[in-house]
Amino acid sequence: MSRPPRRKDNHKISRELFVLTYGALVAQLCKDYEKDEDVNTWLDKMGYSIGIRLIDDFLAHSAVKKCRSYSETADMIAQVAFKMYLGVTPSVSCSSAAGNEFSLILDKNPLVDFVEELPAERASLCYCNLLCGVIRGALEMVHLTAEVTFLQDRLKGDAVTEIGIRFLRKAEDRKYRRNK
Repeated sequence: MSRPPRRKDNHKISRELFVLTYGALVAQLCKDYEKDEDVNTWLDKMGYSIGIRLIDDFLAHSAVKKCRSYSETADMIAQVAFKMYLGVTPSVSCSSAAGNEFSLILDKNPLVDFVEELPAERASLCYCNLLCGVIRGALEMVHLTAEVTFLQDRLKGDAVTEIGIRFLRKAEDRKYRRNK
């Protein structure tokens, strides 16, 4: 009698299926829209929608505690969320003296496993812009407003893939008091 596949195997299959499906999605968006900016906008919107839903799953399955700083939040995104959903752990670097700007540096981006290069006519396409939307949407659901953009991309000839996160403001911590 054979055993059912382990949960880890299911995640790997799901990840590979996601990467292949994602490639087909980007290809279809490129057929539907002439301008790369339109494709980038749609990928960001889709990612945002995913992010606002994915945060619930992340919080339920990761058992993380509340982050006390932007650097803790950036580390949590890199060390827990990316590892949990994409199987990679980007390095984190702070890129501002104020401590509100961070870079996630991916040596390996699993979304481009089956992509060799972007076509010349799609030079301004941000192929993985979905990731920016996911991060932005998830952060917004935990009351952190952020601007998330690609700073470097291997598909565009850069040495690494780098995602920039700039926290715009922290939502006020509200402490409620009981009325007496």
